[in-house]
Order: sequence, then structure tokens, then C-alpha cells
Amino acid sequence: MKRKNIFYFFIILAIFLFDRISKVWIISISNLENNPDISLLPFINLNLIWNRGIAFGLFSFTEKFGYNLLTGLILFIILIVFWMIIKTKGLEKYGYIMVFGGSIGNVFDRLFYSSVPDFIDIYYKNFHWFIFNVADIFITTGVFLLIFNEFILKNQK
Repeated sequence: MKRKNIFYFFIILAIFLFDRISKVWIISISNLENNPDISLLPFINLNLIWNRGIAFGLFSFTEKFGYNLLTGLILFIILIVFWMIIKTKGLEKYGYIMVFGGSIGNVFDRLFYSSVPDFIDIYYKNFHWFIFNVADIFITTGVFLLIFNEFILKNQK
């Protein structure tokens, strides 16, 4: 059982490090180039913004009390997700692991920078989706795994 826990730990660590490296890289480029708009593909740009809210910039706070309260709530939810990792198995466990790994990446930024660097901009013509980061990709993928597990796999049993 301990070997599996070490494996799960390394998955979480890999998610966290992939997120950190991508954020450090875009921040350093933005500092050198004065926040460039880097075009990767005809529908993806890299453009750094600082998000003081939660997902997609929702609930952004300018006052410190609201920001700290939101950060405390996020930390509490992360503890619940960690508990769910311990209590689940199979695909559900991997969903929670992805959510947890991405969440600790974003909460690290909230504590270290007082906001989260978002930089992946997907668009079509004049329509731009919300700008997000690598941690958000893992959180979203983990949530989709949990939904798939709950509504598809559990219904088949």
C-alpha cells in the first residue's frame, strides 16, 4: 500500500512542478519582454494576466479581507479533496489527485504572489475563452473524470 501512496504523491508533485515551471517561465518572459502576446497557433496565445479571484477571474477582491477569506475557503476545500483522495479508489482517486495537484499549484500562487498567473488564451476570431493556466487544465480534467465516473461508470454498474 505504501508503494501506491508514493506513486500518487509523485503524480501530485509532477502536476505541481509542471504548473510551477510553466508559470515561472511565462512570468520571466513577461518581465523580459514587457508582457508580450505570444502567438502559438492561430487559436492560442500566451498572454500573462494576474487573477485575484477564483476560476476564470470570478469573485475577484480588491480588499485584503475578502481575498484572505476566499483563500481560507479554498484551503479548506483542498483539505476536503485530500481527504477524498484517501477515501476513494480507481478513476475517482485519479480525478481527485488531478484536482488536488492543480489546486495546490494555484493556492501556492495565491499565497506567494497574492494572485494567480493565468496565461493560456484560446480564441476564435474575436471570441476569447477565459484565460487560464496549467493548474486549471488539471483541475478541469479531474472534475471531468469525477463527473464521468459518477454518471457513466457508476450507472453501468
